[in-house]
Amino acid sequence: MPLHLAVTELDALRARCDISGVHTVKDDPAYEPGAVVPSGQWQPLTESAARALASQPWTPPSTLVEIVRPARPHGGDLEDLAQQMGDNRAQYLGQALAKPDMLTTTDNYQDGRRIGLHLDNWDKLNYGQKTTGRRRLALNLGPGTRYIILGTLDAQAVCRAVHPTDYTRRYPYTDDYRAHVASGHPVRCLRIRIDPGEGYIAPTEYLLHDGSTEDQDKPSAMAFWLGHWHRGTLPSLV
Repeated sequence: MPLHLAVTELDALRARCDISGVHTVKDDPAYEPGAVVPSGQWQPLTESAARALASQPWTPPSTLVEIVRPARPHGGDLEDLAQQMGDNRAQYLGQALAKPDMLTTTDNYQDGRRIGLHLDNWDKLNYGQKTTGRRRLALNLGPGTRYIILGTLDAQAVCRAVHPTDYTRRYPYTDDYRAHVASGHPVRCLRIRIDPGEGYIAPTEYLLHDGSTEDQDKPSAMAFWLGHWHRGTLPSLV
Protein backbone atom coordinates (compact mmCIF):
# COMPACT_ATOMS: atom_id res chain seq x y z
CA MET A 1 0.00 0.00 0.00
CA PRO A 2 1.19 3.58 -0.57
CA LEU A 3 2.40 6.05 2.05
CA HIS A 4 -0.02 6.42 4.95
CA LEU A 5 0.47 8.66 7.98
CA ALA A 6 -1.14 8.48 11.39
CA VAL A 7 -2.97 11.81 11.50
CA THR A 8 -5.46 13.29 13.95
CA GLU A 9 -5.01 16.98 13.02
CA LEU A 10 -4.68 17.69 9.30
CA ASP A 11 -3.64 21.28 9.94
CA ALA A 12 -0.78 20.13 12.18
CA LEU A 13 0.47 17.83 9.41
CA ARG A 14 0.14 20.50 6.72
CA ALA A 15 2.03 23.02 8.85
CA ARG A 16 5.17 20.88 8.75
CA CYS A 17 4.82 19.13 5.39
CA ASP A 18 5.52 19.95 1.71
CA ILE A 19 5.25 17.84 -1.45
CA SER A 20 7.40 17.61 -4.56
CA GLY A 21 8.35 15.39 -7.46
CA VAL A 22 11.69 13.63 -7.90
CA HIS A 23 14.30 13.36 -10.61
CA THR A 24 17.48 11.46 -11.42
CA VAL A 25 20.75 13.17 -10.58
CA LYS A 26 23.02 13.72 -13.58
CA ASP A 27 26.70 14.67 -13.67
CA ASP A 28 26.97 15.43 -9.97
CA PRO A 29 30.11 13.89 -8.44
CA ALA A 30 28.59 14.19 -4.95
CA TYR A 31 25.96 11.55 -5.83
CA GLU A 32 25.96 7.98 -7.07
CA PRO A 33 25.02 7.56 -10.75
CA GLY A 34 21.25 7.18 -11.07
CA ALA A 35 20.50 8.54 -7.61
CA VAL A 36 16.95 9.85 -7.14
CA VAL A 37 16.44 13.14 -5.28
CA PRO A 38 13.58 15.61 -4.73
CA SER A 39 13.10 18.04 -7.58
CA GLY A 40 13.23 20.90 -5.08
CA GLN A 41 10.00 22.48 -6.26
CA TRP A 42 8.31 22.09 -2.89
CA GLN A 43 4.64 22.96 -2.66
CA PRO A 44 2.35 23.19 0.39
CA LEU A 45 0.33 20.07 1.06
CA THR A 46 -3.32 20.68 0.19
CA GLU A 47 -6.10 19.59 2.51
CA SER A 48 -7.33 17.02 0.00
CA ALA A 49 -3.83 15.56 -0.37
CA ALA A 50 -3.45 15.41 3.41
CA ARG A 51 -6.75 13.55 3.71
CA ALA A 52 -5.63 11.06 1.06
CA LEU A 53 -2.44 10.36 3.02
CA ALA A 54 -4.18 9.92 6.38
CA SER A 55 -4.23 6.30 7.48
CA GLN A 56 -7.27 4.24 8.37
CA PRO A 57 -7.67 2.37 11.67
CA TRP A 58 -6.96 -0.90 9.85
CA THR A 59 -3.69 0.27 8.26
CA PRO A 60 -1.02 -2.26 9.35
CA PRO A 61 1.38 -0.65 11.83
CA SER A 62 4.33 -2.11 9.90
CA THR A 63 3.48 0.15 6.91
CA LEU A 64 2.50 3.25 8.91
CA VAL A 65 4.39 6.54 9.32
CA GLU A 66 4.03 8.36 12.65
CA ILE A 67 5.43 11.77 13.58
CA VAL A 68 6.14 11.52 17.30
CA ARG A 69 7.79 12.94 20.38
CA PRO A 70 10.04 10.17 21.74
CA ALA A 71 11.39 10.04 25.24
CA ARG A 72 14.27 12.44 25.70
CA PRO A 73 17.53 11.00 27.05
CA HIS A 74 18.74 12.52 30.33
CA GLY A 75 22.37 11.56 30.45
CA GLY A 76 21.59 7.89 29.95
CA ASP A 77 22.72 5.49 27.26
CA LEU A 78 20.80 5.84 24.00
CA GLU A 79 20.93 2.07 23.59
CA ASP A 80 18.76 1.72 26.70
CA LEU A 81 16.29 4.42 25.68
CA ALA A 82 14.19 1.93 23.70
CA GLN A 83 12.89 0.54 27.01
CA GLN A 84 11.07 3.87 27.46
CA MET A 85 9.70 3.83 23.92
CA GLY A 86 7.53 0.73 23.78
CA ASP A 87 9.84 -1.97 22.40
CA ASN A 88 12.55 -3.17 24.75
CA ARG A 89 13.87 -5.46 22.01
CA ALA A 90 14.45 -2.60 19.58
CA GLN A 91 17.87 -2.56 17.95
CA TYR A 92 19.88 0.62 18.42
CA LEU A 93 21.56 1.56 15.13
CA GLY A 94 23.60 4.54 16.32
CA GLN A 95 23.71 8.18 15.32
CA ALA A 96 24.21 10.11 12.11
CA LEU A 97 25.32 13.74 11.94
CA ALA A 98 24.21 15.85 8.98
CA LYS A 99 25.79 19.12 7.92
CA PRO A 100 23.53 22.12 7.20
CA ASP A 101 21.82 22.60 3.84
CA MET A 102 22.05 19.06 2.47
CA LEU A 103 19.35 18.08 -0.03
CA THR A 104 19.73 14.47 1.14
CA THR A 105 21.96 13.18 3.91
CA THR A 106 22.81 9.49 3.47
CA ASP A 107 26.10 8.58 1.84
CA ASN A 108 27.75 5.38 0.70
CA TYR A 109 30.32 4.65 3.40
CA GLN A 110 32.62 3.06 0.81
CA ASP A 111 33.19 6.15 -1.32
CA GLY A 112 31.38 9.02 0.43
CA ARG A 113 28.97 9.71 -2.41
CA ARG A 114 25.37 10.34 -1.43
CA ILE A 115 22.89 7.68 -2.46
CA GLY A 116 19.76 9.85 -2.65
CA LEU A 117 16.33 8.54 -1.76
CA HIS A 118 16.56 4.84 -0.99
CA LEU A 119 15.17 1.75 0.72
CA ASP A 120 16.80 0.23 3.78
CA ASN A 121 17.54 -3.48 3.72
CA TRP A 122 18.24 -4.52 7.32
CA ASP A 123 15.64 -7.32 7.26
CA LYS A 124 16.43 -8.70 3.76
CA LEU A 125 12.74 -9.12 2.87
CA ASN A 126 11.40 -10.44 -0.42
CA TYR A 127 8.37 -9.06 -2.26
CA GLY A 128 5.76 -10.97 -0.29
CA GLN A 129 7.33 -10.17 3.08
CA LYS A 130 8.05 -6.51 2.41
CA THR A 131 5.11 -5.24 4.48
CA THR A 132 6.26 -7.12 7.59
CA GLY A 133 9.60 -5.45 8.29
CA ARG A 134 10.62 -3.52 11.35
CA ARG A 135 10.04 0.20 11.39
CA ARG A 136 12.74 2.77 12.06
CA LEU A 137 12.36 5.11 15.00
CA ALA A 138 14.41 8.30 14.78
CA LEU A 139 15.01 11.04 17.34
CA ASN A 140 16.43 14.44 16.34
CA LEU A 141 19.11 15.24 18.91
CA GLY A 142 19.69 18.70 17.41
CA PRO A 143 20.94 21.31 17.49
CA GLY A 144 19.24 21.98 14.14
CA THR A 145 15.95 21.12 12.46
CA ARG A 146 15.88 18.54 9.71
CA TYR A 147 13.37 16.74 7.48
CA ILE A 148 12.37 13.18 6.72
CA ILE A 149 11.63 12.76 3.01
CA LEU A 150 9.24 9.94 2.09
CA GLY A 151 8.14 8.63 -1.29
CA THR A 152 4.41 8.16 -1.72
CA LEU A 153 4.75 4.99 -3.84
CA ASP A 154 5.56 1.81 -1.94
CA ALA A 155 8.25 -0.74 -2.76
CA GLN A 156 5.85 -3.49 -3.82
CA ALA A 157 4.10 -1.26 -6.37
CA VAL A 158 7.42 -0.18 -7.86
CA CYS A 159 8.69 -3.76 -7.96
CA ARG A 160 5.59 -4.88 -9.87
CA ALA A 161 6.02 -2.04 -12.36
CA VAL A 162 9.72 -2.68 -12.98
CA HIS A 163 9.55 -6.51 -12.96
CA PRO A 164 6.02 -7.34 -14.22
CA THR A 165 6.71 -11.00 -15.02
CA ASP A 166 8.62 -12.16 -11.94
CA TYR A 167 8.10 -9.59 -9.18
CA THR A 168 7.03 -12.25 -6.67
CA ARG A 169 10.56 -13.69 -6.75
CA ARG A 170 12.25 -10.31 -6.30
CA TYR A 171 13.71 -8.43 -3.33
CA PRO A 172 12.48 -4.83 -3.82
CA TYR A 173 15.33 -2.39 -3.47
CA THR A 174 16.58 1.10 -4.29
CA ASP A 175 17.58 0.19 -7.84
CA ASP A 176 13.92 -0.54 -8.66
CA TYR A 177 13.01 3.05 -7.83
CA ARG A 178 15.96 4.33 -9.82
CA ALA A 179 14.85 2.34 -12.86
CA HIS A 180 11.24 3.45 -12.40
CA VAL A 181 12.14 7.15 -12.27
CA ALA A 182 14.69 6.86 -15.10
CA SER A 183 11.92 5.39 -17.29
CA GLY A 184 9.91 8.57 -16.85
CA HIS A 185 7.36 7.38 -14.32
CA PRO A 186 6.40 10.08 -11.81
CA VAL A 187 7.07 9.60 -8.13
CA ARG A 188 6.00 12.11 -5.51
CA CYS A 189 7.65 12.68 -2.15
CA LEU A 190 6.83 14.45 1.10
CA ARG A 191 9.18 16.55 3.21
CA ILE A 192 8.16 16.54 6.89
CA ARG A 193 9.88 18.86 9.37
CA ILE A 194 11.41 17.22 12.45
CA ASP A 195 12.53 19.73 15.09
CA PRO A 196 15.02 18.93 17.89
CA GLY A 197 13.39 16.58 20.41
CA GLU A 198 10.95 15.28 17.79
CA GLY A 199 11.07 12.11 15.76
CA TYR A 200 9.34 9.70 13.45
CA ILE A 201 8.55 6.01 13.14
CA ALA A 202 8.59 4.91 9.50
CA PRO A 203 8.76 1.70 7.42
CA THR A 204 12.05 2.60 5.76
CA GLU A 205 12.35 -0.92 4.31
CA TYR A 206 9.07 -0.27 2.45
CA LEU A 207 9.07 3.42 1.52
CA LEU A 208 11.61 5.49 -0.38
CA HIS A 209 13.19 7.92 2.08
CA ASP A 210 16.15 9.96 3.26
CA GLY A 211 16.95 12.78 5.64
CA SER A 212 17.46 16.38 4.60
CA THR A 213 18.78 19.61 6.09
CA GLU A 214 17.95 21.70 3.03
CA ASP A 215 17.80 25.45 3.82
CA GLN A 216 18.84 24.84 7.44
CA ASP A 217 21.81 26.71 8.94
CA LYS A 218 22.67 24.26 11.75
CA PRO A 219 23.82 20.64 11.74
CA SER A 220 21.69 18.00 13.37
CA ALA A 221 22.27 14.52 14.75
CA MET A 222 19.74 11.72 14.61
CA ALA A 223 19.60 8.58 16.74
CA PHE A 224 18.00 5.49 15.18
CA TRP A 225 16.38 2.24 16.33
CA LEU A 226 14.69 -0.64 14.51
CA GLY A 227 11.76 -2.35 16.14
CA HIS A 228 8.08 -3.27 16.18
CA TRP A 229 5.93 -0.51 17.65
CA HIS A 230 2.17 -0.63 17.98
CA ARG A 231 0.34 2.33 16.55
CA GLY A 232 0.11 5.17 19.07
CA THR A 233 2.88 3.89 21.35
CA LEU A 234 4.50 7.34 21.37
CA PRO A 235 2.73 10.74 21.54
CA SER A 236 1.78 11.97 18.08
CA LEU A 237 2.66 15.45 16.85
CA VAL A 238 0.08 15.47 14.07
